[in-house]
Amino acid sequence: MGRVSVVVVSATTPPRRRQLNALERRAESFIRSKPGAWFYIHVANPIDRMLLKHSGGRVHITVGQQVGLLETIGARSGEPRTTPLLYLRDGDRVVLIASKGGAPQHPAWLHNLRAEQHVRFTAPGGLTGRYVAREAEGAERERLWEEAVDYYAGYLSYRERAGSRVIPVVVLEPASS
Repeated sequence: MGRVSVVVVSATTPPRRRQLNALERRAESFIRSKPGAWFYIHVANPIDRMLLKHSGGRVHITVGQQVGLLETIGARSGEPRTTPLLYLRDGDRVVLIASKGGAPQHPAWLHNLRAEQHVRFTAPGGLTGRYVAREAEGAERERLWEEAVDYYAGYLSYRERAGSRVIPVVVLEPASS
């Protein structure tokens, strides 16, 4: 009889199109862990906020990732809020994942943009400007989620940690002036 080949495909880790170098793999592995997510939210974000602001979105400490600055208006305070976030491009749109490292509650920036959809985003490559935010749904959400996971596999770990919370996928569309 002939040989039988068995291919095991993990339900949680699809094959990736994005290839990472050794440093990027180590950084991603750390950031997707609970301590790494904590570090990113509580230590890297404040540093990145300053670096990105003063470099026009070009310099940050998150190795191998593209990070931009989302500027929202605080839903309760009415004060400007700036949050460094990983992002993806989808044509002229910017895609953000409201993961908060897999926390059981949504990040504050999502609450802010639900109250006021007009935001500013700063990143290199012509992405700096005013945008209108909305949450993706249905097939669009699934497509963008898969692209996000391909870009940063840590989102799969975050989805597991989030429990019953569905992690929103946010689309920023350029605002017409």
